[in-house]
Amino acid sequence: MSNDICVFAGSRLGTREDYAAATIELGRVLARRGHGIVYGGGRIGLMGLLADAGLEHGTRVTGVIPRALASREIAHAGLSELFVVGTMHERKAKMAALSRAFIALPGGYGTLEELAEVVTWVQLGIHQKPLALLDVSGFWQPYLALLDHFAREGFVDAEERKLVIHDTDPERLVDRLAQLSVSRPPIAGEADL
Repeated sequence: MSNDICVFAGSRLGTREDYAAATIELGRVLARRGHGIVYGGGRIGLMGLLADAGLEHGTRVTGVIPRALASREIAHAGLSELFVVGTMHERKAKMAALSRAFIALPGGYGTLEELAEVVTWVQLGIHQKPLALLDVSGFWQPYLALLDHFAREGFVDAEERKLVIHDTDPERLVDRLAQLSVSRPPIAGEADL
């Protein structure tokens, strides 16, 4: 299985300098630990900072971008590899197939949607790849509170609530992900997500 980690990140920088600093540090940490980066393929916002940090520190960076967003998110021309796909679903499926784990950085609707889909795939048994949130400046606290609400209200059980790990430090987060592994062989068709 690939040692690449998929990172979901915003196509904007957000309002806090901490978001950019943490994104760049995550790119450095992944490179130092020998992980390739798979991400949304853009060169703007946090996505672009992540890709540039990974490339600068010598790791393989693979982008996956839908044709319709290639100009809007400004496809990164300097990547190790760039896949241009037809749809958002193809984008997410390709990123999942190329990766052993997922990390979500701060972002907007797209980042939230990508995260929700991969955690749902784990819940449904489509894959068992670990996923984590880099909680920069408390960005993910409202989402974590929502997951706790889901559990309290009986829509997510206690074990499912544990599917999403989080940390404020990129090094610790990557260490925690490295300790997790796929707990079962892939099911038929998983590589085609």
